[in-house]
Order: sequence, then structure tokens, then C-alpha cells
Amino acid sequence: MAMAAGGLISLPAWASNWTAETVGLTHNYLSSSQDELLANIAETIIPATDTPSAKELKVHQLIQKIVADCYDKPAQELFRNGLDAVDAQAQKTFGKPFREGDVAQRTALLTQFSQSAEPAQKEFYSLVKGLTIRGYLNSEYVMTNLTHYQMVPGYYHGCVPVVAKAVSPTK
Repeated sequence: MAMAAGGLISLPAWASNWTAETVGLTHNYLSSSQDELLANIAETIIPATDTPSAKELKVHQLIQKIVADCYDKPAQELFRNGLDAVDAQAQKTFGKPFREGDVAQRTALLTQFSQSAEPAQKEFYSLVKGLTIRGYLNSEYVMTNLTHYQMVPGYYHGCVPVVAKAVSPTK
């Protein structure tokens, strides 16, 4: 029982209902330009509508934390190389960095990565898209405003009336 309680206390902050403040990067896994690129990729995957975009919810910070803390070195390198490849491909295709492209150009570039014959590009896109969706759906904003999430165990509404009785002392 004590171990289970300890496990619940030590759950990572990003497990669910996270905010940008609770994620807190212990070190910068990505450079500032890569972090900005990741934020723009996340915003392209989940843009602002009547709800905030992934960038506005700072999903890129959660993605960076998960990749830095939970993935092995080869996956981290795949991730970094994928970010560099996105910017290089945008420069090659559109003559400007990914962040300066319009929505149609960004979407076309990410679609190209998702359908690429090169396995590294497909893996990178799949990883970023999956983590973006996971981070967005588990953000505090979505959990509290859209899904009306309640912490476990939630409420208990009994069906039998309970009457308080005086307890006699035991001998």
C-alpha cells in the first residue's frame, strides 16, 4: 500500500493534466532555434481554431521533455536530425526557413515527410505527430475545458442512506 502511494506521488508531471509550468525542463535538450522549429511544427499539426493551438499550449516543451527524459540516444538523434531535415527541406523547397512559410507550405512539407520513401523522415513525422497529439489531449486546458476531466477516484454517490450512530468505547 505504501509503495502504491509512493508511486502515485512520484508520477511525472506530464502524465496528465500538465501545464507548461509543471513540465519544467531540467536542461535544454534542443537549441533555441530547434525549439522554435518544434513549436511551429506542433502549431502546424494542431493549429488554433476556437481552441488554442499546440504552440499556444506549449506542447513543444512537453515533447522536448519526453524525448530528452524517456527516449534513448538513437531516438533522440533521429529527433534532432528530423528537425534539421525539416528546416533544410523548407529552405530547399521554398527558399526560406520552415517558420517563415505559410500554412499551406508548412502543411505540404509535413505531408511530404509523412509520405516519404526515406524511413527516417517517416519515423520523425510519426513521432512528432504522436507526441503532439498526446501532449495536446493531456494538457490542462483540454482536460479541464473540453473533456471535463475529474481526478480519480472522483465522486461517490451512495444509494443507501447512512445514519450516524454513537460508538461505545471498547474494553
